[in-house]
Amino acid sequence: MSAEAAIKLVTETPPEEIERVKEWINTEEYKEKNFERTALVVNPAHACQPLGAQMVATGFEGALPFVHGSQGCASYFRSTFSRHYREPAAATCDAMTEDGAVFGGQNNLFEGLENAYALYKPKMIPVYTTCMPEVIGDDLTAFIKNAKLQGHLPEEVLTPYANTPSFNGTHIHGYDAMLKSVLETLTEGQSIEGKCTGKLNIIPGFDGNVGNLREYKRICELMGIPYTMLADVSDVFDSGCDGEYKLYPGGTKLEDAAESINGKATISFQKYSSVTTMKWIESEYTGEKAILPMPFGVKKTDELILKLSEMFDKPVPEQLKKERALAVDAMTDAQQYLHGKKFAIAGDPDYLLGLVSFLLEMGARPWHVLCSRSTKKFKKEMDALLESSPFGEGCTCYINKDLWHMRSLLVTDPVDGIIGDTHAKWAARDANIPLFRIGFPIIDRVNLHRTPVIGYNGAISMLTMIANKFLDIKDETCEDQWFEMMR
Repeated sequence: MSAEAAIKLVTETPPEEIERVKEWINTEEYKEKNFERTALVVNPAHACQPLGAQMVATGFEGALPFVHGSQGCASYFRSTFSRHYREPAAATCDAMTEDGAVFGGQNNLFEGLENAYALYKPKMIPVYTTCMPEVIGDDLTAFIKNAKLQGHLPEEVLTPYANTPSFNGTHIHGYDAMLKSVLETLTEGQSIEGKCTGKLNIIPGFDGNVGNLREYKRICELMGIPYTMLADVSDVFDSGCDGEYKLYPGGTKLEDAAESINGKATISFQKYSSVTTMKWIESEYTGEKAILPMPFGVKKTDELILKLSEMFDKPVPEQLKKERALAVDAMTDAQQYLHGKKFAIAGDPDYLLGLVSFLLEMGARPWHVLCSRSTKKFKKEMDALLESSPFGEGCTCYINKDLWHMRSLLVTDPVDGIIGDTHAKWAARDANIPLFRIGFPIIDRVNLHRTPVIGYNGAISMLTMIANKFLDIKDETCEDQWFEMMR
């Protein structure tokens, strides 16, 4: 390109103005303006509804997730799961484009369902929507009924569906809507009066940590409690590498999910991502129902173990007692490295409640707690948790705020570390504090989704990761006379 043809910027910002703004965004004045904004979201700590629906759709045997919407949306969901788990994330879509936006997406759905069944022979095709069909008002009930009436899909193919508009709610709401639809479809006509499978139904909620799901199952196995985990992605998104690609590598067996309506008990570990599902289960399922907090730390894990013991009249096994003692010992050994440290935390409501409970147990201070899409009910619950401990004094919960709000908090009211997913790394870098990666998605580190953070073992893993990072920082930054062998 010649000098004469060089592109001239419409607006040129002087270097000194850039430096002024860089300093200004770290001030209290900017923070006040930042917290006043209402029409813009910057780096939210959540994903959209259909991504949560795909988590559920993936978690059942032989199920092929089906996106009614654009190809770009389906690629986003698949790539997010693939980058987090480092595994293939199978899904298909009906590739709605401009003509679908004008004339509706029924023909796209017909062709998509027909091709998906012909090519992949799934046992179930859970269908969920994106923004485009929701904005124009596509009627999934009629579309799927017509697809079967017109022979595009065999009548016997299970086709649960959920309306999951991306412009409303978050991934946990999409998870809830899809799970309720799948269970309604699978359990239809399966309720038998007086029948009891003797099993525990486990609803883990939207949890990107397959280690957590396996820890729930391991605890049940140690206690001799038969179980069905509903929407079990542990073997789907951590299937191993044996040289053979499996399109349907795991998931909850459909017959087990169908029988879940006759279970002995049902427990949800994420209240906020199973609201409508648990309301429906309350009215339709037999057996005892309970909503427990995610078992982060010793106290919450104790609550889970005692509840299982009570529900199934089982003694607490010696192995779990030993694991509890090891966790208490590890926490005692490491508490001095967390005690009094201030943390910022961002994530989903149920994860936040669990993480705050763990930090309070360790004598740490959850100084800034941020949930980017939640309700006053959640804030009230979080405030009560913070008030239950002297270490919660002065700590603040923020709802409906994003990670740019969090950045303002970090630079004007500093903390020692931040806990959250990968998206928090920019705020952590600007504040020059460590990021402890817990949550979803984690796309810049490997294998963290395989290590549980719930249960007694999870408590040991978390405190080890956090304490050792602080010790690494001390060794990397201290003067020579303080470079010690013992820490």
